[in-house]
Amino acid sequence: MAPIAILAGCSDQELDAVARVASEHEFGGGETLMSEGDFGHSLFLVESGSADVLVHGEKVREVGPGDVIGEVAVLASGRRTASVIATSPIRAIALFKRDVWRLEDEAPEAARHLRTALEGHVGSPPAASED
Repeated sequence: MAPIAILAGCSDQELDAVARVASEHEFGGGETLMSEGDFGHSLFLVESGSADVLVHGEKVREVGPGDVIGEVAVLASGRRTASVIATSPIRAIALFKRDVWRLEDEAPEAARHLRTALEGHVGSPPAASED
């Protein structure tokens, strides 16, 4: 697992706990990573590539290496608040909801770092949220 900026400052023990539950995924350009309204069972930490985030079919931002996507559904709402479409091949680390909950006990600092990605979205207008 490549270093991910959001996990910077976590101990090696915490990073090992994340690595044990994480899985790597690759998506081709044009592929849908997630669809608005679907139930969200995983979040992704983008290692390489880029994607557009769309709310009601309108692009609200682009994501790339170091960004977290899918966190709103996993950590808060349960449903995807946006669609994410790869604009180039993407390599990402996936963490399933159950694994994020597990990290609360096994790697609380890493879990706290993941929750910081959510903080920018809670209370944001829907057009600014992503996941």
